[in-house]
Amino acid sequence: MVVIMKPGFTPEQLRDAIRTMEEGGVKVMVSKGTETTILGAEGNAAGINQEKLSLLPGVERVMRVTEPYKKANRKYHPDDTLVDLGSGAAVGGKRLAVIAGPCSVESEEQIVGVAQAVKTAGATALRGGAFKPRTSPYAFQGMGNDGIRLLQEARAVTGLPIVTEIMSTDNVEMFEMCVDVIQVGARNMQNFDLLKQLGRTTKPILLKRGLSSTIEEWLMSAEYIMAGGNEKVILCERGIRTFETFTRNTLDLSAVLAVKQLSHLPVVVDPSHACGKAWMVERMSMAALAAGADGLIIEVHNDPPHALCDGAQSITPEQFAALMGKLKELAPCVGREL
Repeated sequence: MVVIMKPGFTPEQLRDAIRTMEEGGVKVMVSKGTETTILGAEGNAAGINQEKLSLLPGVERVMRVTEPYKKANRKYHPDDTLVDLGSGAAVGGKRLAVIAGPCSVESEEQIVGVAQAVKTAGATALRGGAFKPRTSPYAFQGMGNDGIRLLQEARAVTGLPIVTEIMSTDNVEMFEMCVDVIQVGARNMQNFDLLKQLGRTTKPILLKRGLSSTIEEWLMSAEYIMAGGNEKVILCERGIRTFETFTRNTLDLSAVLAVKQLSHLPVVVDPSHACGKAWMVERMSMAALAAGADGLIIEVHNDPPHALCDGAQSITPEQFAALMGKLKELAPCVGREL
């Protein structure tokens, strides 16, 4: 249930509305937007007397909410959420965020060099995998703790916040201390034990959509994190599995529009993993910007043919700089800045 307060309501009227809702056995979440204040009922709202509530002075409208996600629901939180990444960077709002870097950290020279290049081109944050989920157990699995250390070195050199993927609940405490944004990969989107623990952290969570997950399942995974107390969630569309095999996945840009209508959380798009082909990244990045994405996450490698992971979908620093130039030209046309 959602209660929309009238403009100019008094503190006493707000307290009366909250008390009436709490008498129905729910916890009340207060969301104060720029123009509207909303009271959201968390829990079973069946015990609330809706007629009595709607007649209270100060109450404009009472609505039943059928969606199972509450904290992620735009009805509870009408204003877009801005997620602070640290170091003056953020996702959401008017400025397009661009997170860039290699699929995997391979060496100090590689990660620091790429970090410097993407920073010069205008990137918002640095991505790099230290713990890598791979389909084959024989493929490169990442450098682990050494990879995290090298990401920290790159952050020290460039000032860019670092984004990296977590694989296990065993690493939550270490990630909380060492990284700026914790990424949950597609394969872990419904790892509910991990999501619950991340809900108790203070770091922003970049939550990738599962390979075959519906939009509601994706939002419910965000709800797990937010229900634990961490509301700094960024959603990432990275392509879904369909019958098509030409591309690595099928980029679902319609999901950007759908989620922006259903939720207040920021949405970024990963064209690299969605397409799996470097030559598609530029156009799909521009399409994502036109579709209303709040940001992009792009794989950039200094030597894609010899990358230890996902070289086929990685663009070079020079190609990234060219892409950033085109995004800067397009951004004002869709009401964005870069």
